[in-house]
Amino acid sequence: MQIRRAEEKDIPAVIRLLQEVLELHAKIRPDIFISGTTKYTGEELLEIFRDDARPVFVASDEADNVLGYAFCILKHQPFSNNMVPFTSLFIDDLCVDEKLRGQGIGKALFAFVKEEAVRRGCREVTLNVWEGNENARSFYENLGMKPKETQMEIIL
Repeated sequence: MQIRRAEEKDIPAVIRLLQEVLELHAKIRPDIFISGTTKYTGEELLEIFRDDARPVFVASDEADNVLGYAFCILKHQPFSNNMVPFTSLFIDDLCVDEKLRGQGIGKALFAFVKEEAVRRGCREVTLNVWEGNENARSFYENLGMKPKETQMEIIL
């Protein structure tokens, strides 16, 4: 397995994995996510793949088949003048093909993202997990992540 920046040739495989993630989220929160859709179009993916501030990494096998991905966003703090300035690498989305989970691909992608964050001088790696996605929460906790803040809602 290798991990590398996503390329144009990866778009069909990434879209397939985006659909897997969307369907999982649509089951958890059908009031927010629309089943049968994807987060990005092929054109949007190509633009993202070329943006160094929004790196996307893919794990691929010996035949260069995409096994999983990590969408990242470089974020610069502070959000206000009362916060210490620092840079973080936000994992916007991490997915491993559902048929291949449990083989260490997600761990390898996460480790690669951490190395990239260090290379870029980041203070931290952050991400969000939707409530109800206990598999993801457990996965990230097993990798050493801890809650930083909690977003709450009241549906009207």
